[in-house]
Amino acid sequence: MKTLVKLEITRTLRNKKFMFFSVLYPAALYLLIASGAKSDEKLGDTGLTFPVLYMVSMATFGAITAVLIGNAERIAKEREKGWVRQLRLTALPGRGYVTAKIASAAVVSLPGILVVFGIAAAVKGVRLEAWQWVSLTAVIWAGSCVFAALGVAIGYLATGDAVRPIVMIVYFGLAALGGLWMPSAVFPHWLQTITEYVPTHAYAGLGQAIERGDAPGARDVLLLVGYLALFSGAAAWLYRKDTHKA
Repeated sequence: MKTLVKLEITRTLRNKKFMFFSVLYPAALYLLIASGAKSDEKLGDTGLTFPVLYMVSMATFGAITAVLIGNAERIAKEREKGWVRQLRLTALPGRGYVTAKIASAAVVSLPGILVVFGIAAAVKGVRLEAWQWVSLTAVIWAGSCVFAALGVAIGYLATGDAVRPIVMIVYFGLAALGGLWMPSAVFPHWLQTITEYVPTHAYAGLGQAIERGDAPGARDVLLLVGYLALFSGAAAWLYRKDTHKA
């Protein structure tokens, strides 16, 4: 499994197009949208300024880009080319393959998080305590595993031709409903109620709590753990189903 993780990380880092969208694209969006925002005006009940609030949004957005799109499309293509069938002939167990995909995707999500943080600090003057920077990096990085598992599930659910439109609908839908592009406080009340149960909303909520100097909310943590179990279980079931087909 360690060998497969190393192989997946190397392949991803060599993909310049993928690295652009997962590392530079979120940072560019942050600069574009937060450039004109005031650095001393707090937004509503959040207690945070827009540059600080949006920093977490774009860091989580970049992490999701890296683990969701990359995993889903790569797995669907590997299934079509017969690579997954070849791996089944080795000693690698099914759970090892799924775990390797999730772990390797989580590793390559880290650069995007750090770049957004660096841009926010250098350009918008975002200042946090040292423990907050470390905690933010840790929770956003760890939380990306939830969406890495979702990417694995989609990769086994969709064919190579259908995977891109499916993953893009899921990707943009989760980003919009989770309040990553704009604060969910501006949504209609009925939509705000729905966003409370969207994994991206809980994911961003972890970072926002740390930015306020608080511990991540238990509800957000439990929600993400539940989604991780759901997506991982779906990925494992779809993997076994694909094995029977083969």
